[in-house]
Amino acid sequence: MTFSELNLIEPLLQALQEEGYTTPTPIQEQAIPPVLNGDDLLGCAQTGTGKTAAFSLPLLQRLHEAGPAHPAKAIRALILTPTRELALQIGDSIQAYGRYTKIKHTVVFGGVGQVPQVEQIRRGVDIVVATPGRLLDLMNQGLLSLKHIETFILDEADRMLDMGFIHDVRKVIAQIPTHRQTLLFSATMPQEIQKLSSSILREPVYVEVTPVSSTAEKIAQKVYFVDKTTKRALLKHLLKGEDIQRALVFSRTKHGADRIAKELSKAGISAQSIHGDKAQSTRVKALTQFKNNELKALVATDIAARGIDVDDLTHVINVDLPNEPETYVHRIGRTGRAGAEGMALSFCDDTELPYLRDIEKLTKQIIPIEEDQPFHVEYSKLPLAGGKATDKAARRNTAGGGNHGQSRGPRSGGGQNNSGNRRPDQRRSSSQSGGGSSDQRQGGGRNSGGRGNR
Repeated sequence: MTFSELNLIEPLLQALQEEGYTTPTPIQEQAIPPVLNGDDLLGCAQTGTGKTAAFSLPLLQRLHEAGPAHPAKAIRALILTPTRELALQIGDSIQAYGRYTKIKHTVVFGGVGQVPQVEQIRRGVDIVVATPGRLLDLMNQGLLSLKHIETFILDEADRMLDMGFIHDVRKVIAQIPTHRQTLLFSATMPQEIQKLSSSILREPVYVEVTPVSSTAEKIAQKVYFVDKTTKRALLKHLLKGEDIQRALVFSRTKHGADRIAKELSKAGISAQSIHGDKAQSTRVKALTQFKNNELKALVATDIAARGIDVDDLTHVINVDLPNEPETYVHRIGRTGRAGAEGMALSFCDDTELPYLRDIEKLTKQIIPIEEDQPFHVEYSKLPLAGGKATDKAARRNTAGGGNHGQSRGPRSGGGQNNSGNRRPDQRRSSSQSGGGSSDQRQGGGRNSGGRGNR
């Protein structure tokens, strides 16, 4: 399938072509048609599946086809997201995809002065991408109105819950017109998110992609057994080599990220760190430098890195293995983009072996050991190894899978289609049912032209 087959308008197709995207990802195939039709949508999808384009492309098209806002300068769409970094990433995507439309947008987030954001809103924008805190601040000051919102998109709803924003989200929803199109995306569906979705969605189309573990199948991986005390020395050794052009380096802690970046800089390797304690302007500057190839290494914590989308990223390096296997797959999904080859290198000391086992259990892969390195610790001597000789041999002989294929649609990591399962009270999207869009079913009692803006 191509983007043109999804009935996207020429201005969007031209922008996608210039961005290098030719084939939509599974979540885009499933979500774009019902969103264009005006349906509510519940998407179960992780970061990295292409969900940003799955909602931003049809949103841009609907706003473009509707013409100028009425009243003038009214905000017509709100995208709510949990972090500043993710808000900026979505804003960048809307800017890229909508470059040949007249749709205006702004990004609203805390940690920086509000004056430039307020000035943009006063000049008139169609779309606001926002984090809950700053949005509520502006609303409480009477500087922003949501009474003309036609489309509301809640992204990473489970992350909102984890970060304690769900109460703020409900406050925002209370200020939005009841008659609207609503899209909710969440990587998981805990009870609180299910409760929220049932209260704000009306007859939603349900779309889903396979669990996060599928990401790892398309990326070459290696594990380096190393003492905890020599991890940074190994990192410097690898980054000084010619094989690594640019690397996103993960640390489990903020302090660790700062320490790693400092040591790399002292060794003559251009590096910066980003995490939640850094000033917003500092984080934006570091990310911009990394995207522009001015840094060889960007050292990040998991929360700060969520939503980072960097083209041509050759390597992801896990200095610390995460204690949640899903986090590992999210991390490595940031390399190997759009058909390019990607490599994930992970350092593992003796205390992290249980984490490695959990990762291999989730991904259903044995990650090969890289022994040709100066700080190698013999696998059989590591406590808790639990590895027989055959296991060791299997690790050495297992090849990491390269990432080859078509240039897939815009995405923030990995994730593949599993055709999606629908819940009893939800409808399949057109690509799931295989028999046309659900709203076109016979006897459905709904106009196939869609609800429009409710």
